[in-house]
Amino acid sequence: MSPTSPQDRLFGLWRRLAPLPGGRRLFSWILGWIIPYSGTIGARVRLLEPGHCILLLRDRRGVRNHLRSIHAVAITNAGELASGLAMTTALPPGTRAIVTQLATEYVKKARGVIVVECRVKDPPRPAAPMDVLVESTLTDSAGDIVARVQAKWLVAPPEGKAHAEPRK
Repeated sequence: MSPTSPQDRLFGLWRRLAPLPGGRRLFSWILGWIIPYSGTIGARVRLLEPGHCILLLRDRRGVRNHLRSIHAVAITNAGELASGLAMTTALPPGTRAIVTQLATEYVKKARGVIVVECRVKDPPRPAAPMDVLVESTLTDSAGDIVARVQAKWLVAPPEGKAHAEPRK
């Protein structure tokens, strides 16, 4: 029996835990344990489906800066995490992806609970390594955009499945 893909394991855990009381919180904690750096911001997964993720980032002392707003790097971290969850769940089993570039546009100070949303509209089905640009949007409780995070992902087909370039 072959091991399950990261996509299958991620969705399996989400499907088991999300409907339970405290299940989304437990899923978010486990995710933070698996990805320790991203776990430092304490984001909570609210929705996870193929190619779509919504996180909540609470305004708390651990993510604040000296201006009493959420730190720029916490904002970028949350946007990258949402893009990673959306990208991972959009990919065919065995497909590999890694972030190669991040860009964050800070629109206004982030205060209060921030909603982080990312959608992968056209899931890549790579025959060869390719770059895919994904954007996460971060909004405050008034619905105002506080930041946009663009992540460039290098997406590759499962090992041994890449098509060779034709020789000339």
